[in-house]
Amino acid sequence: MIKNFKTINEQIEILKDKGLIIEDESTTKDILLKENYFFIMGYRHLFMKSSKENKFIPGTTFEELYALFTFDRNFRNIIFKNVLVIENQLKSVISYQLSKKYGYREKDYLNPKNFTSDHDKTRRVRDLIDKMKRQIRINASSHNATMHYMNNYGYIPLWVLVKVLSFGIVCELYTILKKEDQIEISEIFNTTPSVLEDILVILSNYRNLCAHEDIVFEHKTERIIPNTKYHELMNIPKMDDEYIYGKNDLFAVVIIFKILLNQKDFRLMMKEIEYEIELLDGRIDSISINKVLDRMGFPEDYIEIIGR
Repeated sequence: MIKNFKTINEQIEILKDKGLIIEDESTTKDILLKENYFFIMGYRHLFMKSSKENKFIPGTTFEELYALFTFDRNFRNIIFKNVLVIENQLKSVISYQLSKKYGYREKDYLNPKNFTSDHDKTRRVRDLIDKMKRQIRINASSHNATMHYMNNYGYIPLWVLVKVLSFGIVCELYTILKKEDQIEISEIFNTTPSVLEDILVILSNYRNLCAHEDIVFEHKTERIIPNTKYHELMNIPKMDDEYIYGKNDLFAVVIIFKILLNQKDFRLMMKEIEYEIELLDGRIDSISINKVLDRMGFPEDYIEIIGR
């Protein structure tokens, strides 16, 4: 099937044919032009009669659909800025630990002997060292901090290099460290090497979603986080002996932040989240806010995690 170009007026008619109520056509046309019909329609699923019937629940308005769209945008911004906090902390801790132990010149900290001797990871070690060396070559003459060190000292220390490394590369770096280094780093984050590795994979996935403005509120990751004390403390229900929330959904990300952020930052984040959820609740009528929370993986008493 070929998808032909549709004018804004044609898009309006398609929405009406699907049963969506449009109360202010002028404003709706402006939103569709600036926000993109395709992107907004990505949020339609909660408002549809069923997965098979391509019609909106009676009474659903364009304002409700757009409210979910803007809710996800605001939620995405909350997640993103807190991922950046964790990213900066991880870069700082890893660069400190490796520089302290192996040295601060690239020939020292990029020595293959500094990394895992696991034969199954030999290629990964080699590939990641090559990636990091490539970043040194690229940024040696194009980034202020790296240029300064290269021009004045002839090398780029790891605590400067991490500034230009992607979160994905830094997460991958953690997976190829020696076990004793992984333990030392994970203890700083009050967790274990295996849990931290799972956490980083999930955070990296959500970071990419946020950076590319993809749908976040109903996203599920392939990797799951292990059961934590917070799953039990929140009395999250189980199905087939598995927790139904907080494993590979947005509430799993909240649990991750509970583990990694300090208490003040976590509380602030949760209050921002609570505000956005309450704001959305006041803007939707055709579906309940609990339907949205369920799609997010949030228990109804999600805010109680602050005091757990």
